[in-house]
Amino acid sequence: MRILSVLSLAAALGASVACGSTTPAEPAAEGEFRPTSTIKEIMDSVVDPSADVLWESVSTTIDRTGQTDRMPRTDEDWQTVRRSAVALVEATNLLMIRPRRVAPPGEKSQYPGIELEPEQIQAAVDADRAAWVKHAHDLHDAAMVALKAIDAKNVKGLMDAGEGIDEACEKCHTQYWYPEKKPS
Repeated sequence: MRILSVLSLAAALGASVACGSTTPAEPAAEGEFRPTSTIKEIMDSVVDPSADVLWESVSTTIDRTGQTDRMPRTDEDWQTVRRSAVALVEATNLLMIRPRRVAPPGEKSQYPGIELEPEQIQAAVDADRAAWVKHAHDLHDAAMVALKAIDAKNVKGLMDAGEGIDEACEKCHTQYWYPEKKPS
């Protein structure tokens, strides 16, 4: 009897799927997200550590003892680097979710005069949302180059991708983090 009930349920589900609409699902409404962490927290917890894994995964060190080449060699090494690339790619989407704040209310810069205050960064992001999104997309695209190199187990491609990631980070930081340089 129980098998018959399970089969009936499976048939009913199959029929409802077959008769269902072929239109794609509605995109997620903005209110469906519940951003909890700040941009600063995502940077500290996901973006920076993930980028560091990618940047440090390929290197050459020359010292008195000779040359040491660091690179992913085993499937496990490649998987570790891949996880960081995936985290970096997806973190760019987290950075764009509204209403995500730059930092908690009242937080101050650790390095006044070297970096802008969180309120100033928030004002800049709010004033030109399109530029903020473009910077997040640029980082996404740069991290995707690394992910493709990782999937191809291409050490040189991974090393080269690091430059694109660094460039995407610096362009954003120049606009939102560092104070404007005064003309000399």
